[in-house]
Amino acid sequence: MEAWRQDGEFVVEFDLPGVDPDTIDVDVERNVLTVRAQRRSHRPDEAEAVAAERPEGTFGRELILGDALDTSKVSADYADGVLTLRIPVAEQAKPRKISVTTKKEKKEIAA
Repeated sequence: MEAWRQDGEFVVEFDLPGVDPDTIDVDVERNVLTVRAQRRSHRPDEAEAVAAERPEGTFGRELILGDALDTSKVSADYADGVLTLRIPVAEQAKPRKISVTTKKEKKEIAA
């Protein structure tokens, strides 16, 4: 897994080589994002294994997301064995400029 924040969104990539995209399940409940996927062996049942170093089975990962992310707008894309999730930063959490007034400006506005 690799994660970063850029251009108003949080991006997470998971390496899932050999996973059937139909087995990928992404859920968000409150601020917990869960990713599950299943990798099956392509080896026929009657074949004798000579080497079996590729893990198979169901894999899962949970991420606790901060309140600053908009979990209602999560997008997911799977390409070349990589699952990419994009989670926008919530509008209220984005940095914004606050203007500062002075007493002099307030008097001019009141006049």
